[in-house]
Amino acid sequence: MSVSRVRRKPQSRGKVSKGRSAIMRANTRRDTKPELALRKLAHARGLRYRVDSKPSGIRYAADLIFTPSRVAVFVDGCFWHACKEHWTAPKTRQRYWREKARDNRLRDRRANAVYRARGWMVLRIWEHDRAELEKFADRVAKAVWRRMPPR
Repeated sequence: MSVSRVRRKPQSRGKVSKGRSAIMRANTRRDTKPELALRKLAHARGLRYRVDSKPSGIRYAADLIFTPSRVAVFVDGCFWHACKEHWTAPKTRQRYWREKARDNRLRDRRANAVYRARGWMVLRIWEHDRAELEKFADRVAKAVWRRMPPR
């Protein structure tokens, strides 16, 4: 799969209201509820990991990385990663948000390609898949233990 490396910043139009700015500022980049739940499940399975970390030579941070087994886990939010099931553009500045969503999806594909090219396994789950979190944690554990180098 060929992924374009063109980086265009979505066009901004004017000022954003103070209320909207406060809402957007409250969105966190890490430690979201689904991410914390997954970390708790992974830890309960005996897994140890790094949080919001970039492996050496990779510029994209994964939500969880398991360095010895080279497994990277991403918990994608429906809004920021433009989930096809739930994402709708906000009513204001629609062009900006559509471009932002497109760019985020492209960045996700680039990150997947970079990790895989360097021998990492990439696992992703949507934030809306909370009911599947136990199964996903089992999948992560299985991948980590299977890829663990011999001691």
